Amino acid sequence: MSVNILNQIVQHKKLEVQALQNVLPIALLEQQIAQKINQNKSLIQSITNSDNGIISEFKRRSPSKKEINYQDSILKVAAVYQQNKSAGMSVLTDTPFFGGSLTDLAQAQTVYHNPILRKDFIVNEYQVYQAKAYGAHAILLIAACLSKSEMQQFSALAKQLNLEVLVEIHDADELTKIPFDAHILYGINNRNLKSFAVDFHNSIKLSQQLPQDSIKIAESGITSAQNILVLREKGFSGFLIGELLMRMDFDSDQITQFFNAVKK
Repeated sequence: MSVNILNQIVQHKKLEVQALQNVLPIALLEQQIAQKINQNKSLIQSITNSDNGIISEFKRRSPSKKEINYQDSILKVAAVYQQNKSAGMSVLTDTPFFGGSLTDLAQAQTVYHNPILRKDFIVNEYQVYQAKAYGAHAILLIAACLSKSEMQQFSALAKQLNLEVLVEIHDADELTKIPFDAHILYGINNRNLKSFAVDFHNSIKLSQQLPQDSIKIAESGITSAQNILVLREKGFSGFLIGELLMRMDFDSDQITQFFNAVKK
């Protein structure tokens, strides 16, 4: 993905959010939030207690890979992830670039009962309220798309709404943007969002610069069970996996075999 494509996604997202606010303002989202009872679930606790640490992702397509899996429905995928007891589920809610939606997020909860992460390009506090209103338990904040003050603002709002945060960084420069807090997971993306090149060892190199007691999540570039075993030895507690799982056969025991291979 080039810099122009990344900028295009962010600019499109800003226009999208502006239009949505006119239709469904924050005040109405707050009313939806107030009606939800016993919704809070901790992704941090789930990863800590899990025997696999996997955040299993639902992703139909991406700008780099185009179509990944349009065959299996969100309900089918979520059910298989639930059956295999992944620590959490990540749901892409961006439509034009990833083929996802907030409807996917809402539907996943009907069959998946562990914490759910809303994965999107969050550029406005409106999306934080939106995530909570649609039932997410955690949100993704991408350092490459946000300023330090925005990272702090959105993280503080998430905490106020009882949402946990997965902050995503790719290089050492982005470390200066991220707040350190107990309700935050620290994700290191092996994929450069500007070039979309993947370096599996990026997680390992950058993790050494995070606080020792932080909960570290490896993202992207995981292509085998062996990758997870290596990353776990290097101090990673969680592993966000999308394409690898989404290309598996959901009608066979292929995913179960994978989960069995990475158990602690």
